[in-house]
Amino acid sequence: MKNNNDSFFAEPVDPKQEARFLALEVVCRLFIWMAEGASLEERGVRATVALYCVRPDLINEATLEEIGNMAGRSKQAVHQLADSFRETMGMVS
Repeated sequence: MKNNNDSFFAEPVDPKQEARFLALEVVCRLFIWMAEGASLEERGVRATVALYCVRPDLINEATLEEIGNMAGRSKQAVHQLADSFRETMGMVS
């Protein structure tokens, strides 16, 4: 039988450290996705869409159509951003 001396198996995982690592990965992925907006306005729309997908209560339950109207974009364009966010974050549509 082969013994595996890899540190993955030798060191116990600290749950707090693992949770921080995962949270940091999520926050970094979110920031990168928002920063892909070409302008400050586009980044704001992306931030609003992210809130729509994760915490719609923080934007008064605004619909994608309402977000699009406020941002001067079509509902379809904002819907595509929501799909992009969900795909980037690994969320099921």
